[in-house]
Amino acid sequence: MTETLKEIAQAYEGSARRPLASYGRIMLVYGCVVGAVAAVARLTGRRAPEKIGLLDLGLMGMFTHRLSRTLAKDPVVSPLRAPFTKYVGVAGPSELHEEVRGSGMRHALGELVSCPFCLSQWVATAYAAGMVFAPRATRLAGATMTAVAASDWLQLAYSRMMKDTGEDGSG
Repeated sequence: MTETLKEIAQAYEGSARRPLASYGRIMLVYGCVVGAVAAVARLTGRRAPEKIGLLDLGLMGMFTHRLSRTLAKDPVVSPLRAPFTKYVGVAGPSELHEEVRGSGMRHALGELVSCPFCLSQWVATAYAAGMVFAPRATRLAGATMTAVAASDWLQLAYSRMMKDTGEDGSG
């Protein structure tokens, strides 16, 4: 069985070195976390909302977008990514460009923590769990991150407007 899995991995990777086993472990952890959350919810009598309203869906989407980008790109959060990534430069306003380093699990975790698209699944799942266990606090967090995302877009629009008018937009 182990030989077959190695052959599959080698055929998939070709000349590239991809940490397939580490990706599998990360998926296993995700599945176990989701299963544990569901079990705790069941044991404590918590239930998922009957339906998700548009406002909740909007908050969840904005929260997921903003927190995923913050975790994956924000300079202040770089100490959390540092064991798995290497600073390369600035990627955009208040965002860093980092390269994944290492191999195996270190590499796979580096890809996860430096990719907002990859993190969004985890963040959205955490938000969904929050809606089961603490909906008021979760909605407050959703509204907070929605306000941050709206502020980001306004800051970018303002900077663009100032650039278009010949001002520098820094003051």
